[in-house]
Amino acid sequence: MEWWPAYLLLGTVVGFFAGLLGIGGGLIMVPVLTFIFSAQHFPPDRILHLALGTTMAAIIFTSVSSLRTHHAHGAVNWQVVRTITPGIIVGTVAGATLVSTLSSQLLSVIFVVFIYYAATQMLLRMTPKPSRTLPGRLGMFGTGSIIGAVSSFVAIGGGLLTVPFLSYCNVRLQHAIGTAAAVGFPIAVAGAIGYIANGMAQSQPLPEYSLGYVYLPALGWIVLASTLTAPLGAKTTHIVQTATLKKIFVGLLYLLGTKMLIGLFE
Repeated sequence: MEWWPAYLLLGTVVGFFAGLLGIGGGLIMVPVLTFIFSAQHFPPDRILHLALGTTMAAIIFTSVSSLRTHHAHGAVNWQVVRTITPGIIVGTVAGATLVSTLSSQLLSVIFVVFIYYAATQMLLRMTPKPSRTLPGRLGMFGTGSIIGAVSSFVAIGGGLLTVPFLSYCNVRLQHAIGTAAAVGFPIAVAGAIGYIANGMAQSQPLPEYSLGYVYLPALGWIVLASTLTAPLGAKTTHIVQTATLKKIFVGLLYLLGTKMLIGLFE
């Protein structure tokens, strides 16, 4: 119970940025949960798996709270959500299953590389210029599978991949962000189920109150705070310029990525 203030603060920050940028917040949650779980002396080789699984479960709630606000502003393209979701589910479950077979150290390396990539992408605004239309059902299935697999690997809601893809296909940026928030829901549900199932199937004892690779006390406090602040972040997207807030977020990502990188050599 003594860790609840840390989980509550994490949920507050994650919820706001999830709503603001159309992301699930995993890029912040995973490294912070890794630090907290280490301090709680969880099994070292299962810490990152628990952080990933708990994050995917939390994204279920932040994505619902965020997408409701974006939907109220008419910024969700539900046709895109319907056509991309089958691929999302297949890719996410496959990715979560593969993650369970990898060592915590290798997962840390993969996550650090991705967090630097994501921060640089946001800093340099590496969104491709609109130059084409959305693909057909087969193309959407393939794209969804890739987004789902990568998202489950690094426990994100898919916004960092979905937004650039939709922007490239001539979807207006605010609609791309809103649609990415909606796409984050099936990613999170499929990913959480995968982490729960694979965690329950492995023989090594996990911390008390864990459901597979989902640590329930952390999930509860994070969700309590994030569902309150995600709508605030989503509303902010539609009323203010978010450039400064985005720079702050990018700076935070670089700091967390660097802390995880240093931890690999300790």
